[in-house]
Amino acid sequence: MEESFHYLLMINHAMLQKRLFSCLKDTGLTSGQPKVLDYLKEHDGMTQKDIAQACRIEPTSVTAVLLGMEEKGIIERRMLNGNRRSLHVFLTEKGRLLLDEVNQAFDTVEAQCFQGIGPQELEQFLTTFRKMRDNLKLPVQERRDG
Repeated sequence: MEESFHYLLMINHAMLQKRLFSCLKDTGLTSGQPKVLDYLKEHDGMTQKDIAQACRIEPTSVTAVLLGMEEKGIIERRMLNGNRRSLHVFLTEKGRLLLDEVNQAFDTVEAQCFQGIGPQELEQFLTTFRKMRDNLKLPVQERRDG
């Protein structure tokens, strides 16, 4: 089988997820939850809509992810300023403690991923990967013209 970019990206993502959840097996976290925890680390109190956009999760899926986190006592949703239309999501103390485990797991898996890769090579890879992300944010017609 040819090792095309899309194949390598998909297989690396699957292996990264497997390693990550192996590190987090005792936490009870499910797919999507580590990413949301990581986002809330810097954005505690954001709305569900903001979380869905930032984490690139469909709104219906983020509802299920947050419900699971709320049931585990990791987050709580609160109304701010009497606005019933949008609930804001906050980490609980349990969520903050769990975030430490998630960060350690991310660090462990990233160290495995980048083993044997020097600092300059890593920086170039991340720069290229960011450009790819930015390209995918553009509408299809803008990418063709660029």
